Amino acid sequence: MTVSVHGTDSHAEVAPGDIAVGVVIGRASEYFDFFVYGIASALVFPSVFFPHLGKLEGTLWSFAIFALAFISRPFGTILFMWIQRRWDRSTKLTIALFLLGTCTAGIAFLPGFAKIGALSLVLLSVFRLGQGVALGGSWDGLPSLLALNAPKERRGWYAMLGQLGAPVGFIIAAALFAYLSTALSRQDFLDWGWRYPFFAAFALNVVALFARLRLVVTHEYERELGEQQLEPTPVMELFNAKGRHVVIGAFAALASYALFHIVTIFPLSWIVLYSDQSVTQFLIVQIIGATLAAGAVVASGWIADKFGRPRTLAALAAAIAMFSGFAPTLLGGGNVGQDVFILVGFVLLGLSYGQAAGSVTANFGAKYRYTGAALTSDLAWLIGAAFAPLVALGLCAHFGLAFVGVYLLSGAVCTMAALGVNRALKLRS
Repeated sequence: MTVSVHGTDSHAEVAPGDIAVGVVIGRASEYFDFFVYGIASALVFPSVFFPHLGKLEGTLWSFAIFALAFISRPFGTILFMWIQRRWDRSTKLTIALFLLGTCTAGIAFLPGFAKIGALSLVLLSVFRLGQGVALGGSWDGLPSLLALNAPKERRGWYAMLGQLGAPVGFIIAAALFAYLSTALSRQDFLDWGWRYPFFAAFALNVVALFARLRLVVTHEYERELGEQQLEPTPVMELFNAKGRHVVIGAFAALASYALFHIVTIFPLSWIVLYSDQSVTQFLIVQIIGATLAAGAVVASGWIADKFGRPRTLAALAAAIAMFSGFAPTLLGGGNVGQDVFILVGFVLLGLSYGQAAGSVTANFGAKYRYTGAALTSDLAWLIGAAFAPLVALGLCAHFGLAFVGVYLLSGAVCTMAALGVNRALKLRS
C-alpha cells in the first residue's frame, strides 16, 4: 500500500487513490458474484430447480429466490455492525468472508430438483439469504472514507470509481456464461457447466475480501477511519436522529436502481421466453452495452463535478423517464429494437449509477455516516432493484410490455421527488 507521509509516520495520510483501489477491488468482486447469480436465475435455475413448472412459472420462482438476498442484506448490515461494535472491523470482515464463500460454494455444488427434490429449493433459498447477509456484513466504510478524502472539486470523479465495479462485474460474468453456453451442449451446460462461474465467484470473493481485510486493518486506515468517525452506531439511534435522511437517500437513487435489472437480468428472461434471438448473441450485445456503461460511469464523474451531483441525478432521472416511454416499443421491436433498448439503457444506467452511491450521505454528518450510508444503499437495492425482474416479467407476461415503462417511470419519479424533498430540507435548515 502506498501512503503519503508528511513529517513522521504518526502523521501518515492515506491518499484518495489508495482508498479508491480498495473500493474498486471490493465492488468489482461483489458485482461479479451478484451477476453470476442473476444471470443463472434467468438462464439456468428455471430448468435445474423448477423443471416441474412451466418455463414462465419456473423463471418467476427463480426471480423470487433471487430477491431474497436483497431482503436479508439490511439485516446482515445490522448484525455485522453489532459484531464490529462488539469486537472489531477485521472480525466482522472475516466472518462475512467465510459466510459469503460458504454460500457461493454451496450453490456451486448444489444438486438440482431432479436429484433431491424440494430440498434443493430450500437449500438454494438458504444460500441466497446467506449471501445477502454476508454482503451486508462486507461493508468496510471505504466508499465513505473516499468521499471524505477526495478533493472537493473532484468528489464526483472519485464517487464513480467504486461504481465501475458494476459494468466490470457484468462483463466478466456475461462473458463466462456466453462462452460456456457456446462451448457446451445444452445438457452439459445445465448439468455442470453453469457451476464454473460460481467457483470463479467464490475464488474472486475470497481473494478480494482478504485484500480489503489487509487494507482496512492497517494502522493508517484504522486511524483515518477513526478520525473521520466512520464507526458503526446503533440502528435505532441512527433512525431516531437521521431516519428521514435514510429514506430520502434510498429513494434518491431509485431511478438508477430500477433501471439496473431492467437492462441486465429481466431482458435475458424475456429473450429466453419470448424471442427467437440466441442467448449467446444477446449476451454479447449486453457485454457491449456494459462496456459503454463503463465509459458512461467515467463520464458521470466529470459531469457531476461540473454541474453538481444532485442536478446530475435529477437530469438523468428525467432522461430515464423519457426512455421509459420508448422502452416497451423497443423491447417488442424484434432483434434490432431489443439491441437498441439494451445499448441505450446501459448508457443511461452508467451515467446515473455512476453518481447514485452516497449522493445525499452528507446529510448524516460524521457520526452517522458509516451506518447510514450502508443502510441507505441496502434499502435502495431492496426498494428499487430486488423485485424488478420478478415484477417486470410477471406484469409484462400477463399484461404487456407497457409495464416495463411504468416500472422505470415510477423509479424516475421517486428520484426526482426525493431530490426535491432533500433540497427543500436544506433550504429550510
